[in-house]
Amino acid sequence: MANILSTLQSGLPVLLAQFAAALALLALGAVCYMWMTPFDERRLIRQGNAAAGTVVLGTLIALSLPIAATLASSLVVLHILLWGLVALVIQLLAFVLPTKLMSGLPGMIEAGNVAAALLVIGIQIAIAILNAGAMMG
Repeated sequence: MANILSTLQSGLPVLLAQFAAALALLALGAVCYMWMTPFDERRLIRQGNAAAGTVVLGTLIALSLPIAATLASSLVVLHILLWGLVALVIQLLAFVLPTKLMSGLPGMIEAGNVAAALLVIGIQIAIAILNAGAMMG
């Protein structure tokens, strides 16, 4: 029992630091995403816009996948932060891709077009899976 408590005592601070770093990266990514989109997701979600909610949901999943990969592949918080920032840049660029491929996409999401939202999150999550795989390298 003493061995278990000793392991917990030494490992828990590391876990908490890594988890805090991951949450900070996720929050930073979400704020940057909402800053770079041409619409106000929070307002649209409050109004019941399912497309906006779907895009935010997909974005959070897409941001978290490569961050989780950095957690799995590194024990050093600085590495998690550095590679997590690289992952965030890639994922934020993944939002730009569908808007360039399909003109009027932000307006479709504002209008509640869930099919358009699914296209966005499909691209984001596909890139996130590849991004996470590369992070695990």
